[in-house]
Amino acid sequence: MAEIVIVGDGETAELAYEYFTHDSPHTVAAFCVERVHVKKDQLCGLPVVAFEEVETLYPPATHRAFVAISYTQLNRVRARLYQAIKARGYECVSYVSSRAFVWHNVEIGENCLIMEHNVLQYCVRVGNNVVLWSGNHIGHQTVIRDNVFISSHVVVSGYCEVGENCFLGVNSSIANNLKIARDNLIGMGAVVNRDTEERKVYVGNPAKPLPKDSFSVFGVKE
Repeated sequence: MAEIVIVGDGETAELAYEYFTHDSPHTVAAFCVERVHVKKDQLCGLPVVAFEEVETLYPPATHRAFVAISYTQLNRVRARLYQAIKARGYECVSYVSSRAFVWHNVEIGENCLIMEHNVLQYCVRVGNNVVLWSGNHIGHQTVIRDNVFISSHVVVSGYCEVGENCFLGVNSSIANNLKIARDNLIGMGAVVNRDTEERKVYVGNPAKPLPKDSFSVFGVKE
């Protein structure tokens, strides 16, 4: 059990507060955002403090952290803040829903959000800073790399690898033994039946790449 500080003050942060408060052993002490983005002093009845001051008010010796940011800029914002809060000395906790099915030898990294009705089969490995929204199936021996966002009702079959920073849209499906390259956007309802290339956007059944890349879609600055 730990008192935690949630990094963020948007919808994802409110959702994280609800899940940690009502379905985890942790207690939320406060929210924090970068000073330039501070717009309110309270959220869910708790203080919202400047990120730059968080370790003074809620020291990492007595508090842990959770970065509650969505897939903005193809997960770059969440990844940056995760690294920044780690650099301030915080250990990041993960949330795994009591209504998720997680086999006993699944490995889950730090700062992950795994919501209700996810199925993680045997020997699945989930990296750091990963979001699995509700109702996904992650097949046996699959590896989900860091900073991935998987929306809802996505099927990732067995022996797959999902590369860093990917976004998988609602109802998309990945066939067995495939490698989804880093920085991919897999569109809603896409059916992927072959390995993909980095920075591509895939749509359709079977999924094919679009001319524009994922960086342009998500506004990623190189």
